[in-house]
Amino acid sequence: MQSHWLRAAIVATAIKGAVIGALWLSACAAGPAQAQPARNYASKDYPTRPVRLVVPYAAGGGTDALARFLSHGLERRLGQPFIIENRPGQGTAVAAAYVARAAPDGYTLLVATSSTLAFNPSIYKNLSYDPPADFSPISLVAAVPFVLVVNPSLPARSVAELVALAKSKPGELSYASGGTGAAHHVYMELLKSMTGIDIKHVPYRGGGPALGDVLAGHVPMMFGDVGQVTALVREGRLRALGVTVGRRLETLPDVPTMVEAGLTGYEANSWQSVVAPAKLPPPMVTALNGALTDFLAEPATKEHFLSLGMQPLSSTPEEFAAYLRAEIAKWGAVIKAAGVSED
Repeated sequence: MQSHWLRAAIVATAIKGAVIGALWLSACAAGPAQAQPARNYASKDYPTRPVRLVVPYAAGGGTDALARFLSHGLERRLGQPFIIENRPGQGTAVAAAYVARAAPDGYTLLVATSSTLAFNPSIYKNLSYDPPADFSPISLVAAVPFVLVVNPSLPARSVAELVALAKSKPGELSYASGGTGAAHHVYMELLKSMTGIDIKHVPYRGGGPALGDVLAGHVPMMFGDVGQVTALVREGRLRALGVTVGRRLETLPDVPTMVEAGLTGYEANSWQSVVAPAKLPPPMVTALNGALTDFLAEPATKEHFLSLGMQPLSSTPEEFAAYLRAEIAKWGAVIKAAGVSED
């Protein structure tokens, strides 16, 4: 049973790794050519009034910061204000359901995360939206790497040592997460399933409190958002064992990928994207995708994303749709095996 879903997860990972790697390279490679005034992607028909950019988290977090940055780039290229509207709740599902029910007129968009579109369909039994059916994909915009970190008091300096330690003490070690179904939780469940280790889940109400208890030594480990843990790793307050993405990070160049650390097939990208209600007219999709792609190619955009702990991506709507299908299949298998679900 486990080997079946794990093989499926690794196949999906390989597909995803090739796609996201190509998208990351295309976003970065075009950068130097973009040092010029922003191109105008507006037409006489769209947009003619302000556009709402709905964020599924409260103001002040990483996704909110990303959305506000994107809004400035879109305004410069489409000639209308892009107004941020925060609608947090139910693991991003409140905002997603709201946008799914909105008119497909191009004036209500959603900054959607991997939790919104890839995790939630398997976590929530009564989810009020269907990601592939209820949204028009515009573009991927960022990958958000996570880092496996441990409190320095834990006698493990590599993934292999951590696995060996956990196997010597089955059920005695624990890990923190930002809550059931959060990326911190799902990524550790993938690690558990690939290695056969038995460690207990300690959920918190957000990644911040979880990280605080790892720092304090109350819980020995977690997968942390790179933007939150980088400075702590550099200061020696946390020990980083591996990054979840397919290549080493510029901000933590000495930390191996999980694959380099010995886990063949382990790659887990959290990501951010922009979607619209289903059946958005193709000219609007083209305008929005063009404006985003142009903005994401700027060197200044890459620099700002790195400051947020993110890596810029871009894609065509078709590439994004294919990537989303692979992500839903992959994480659905992981979440099912982990027994993670909510009503």
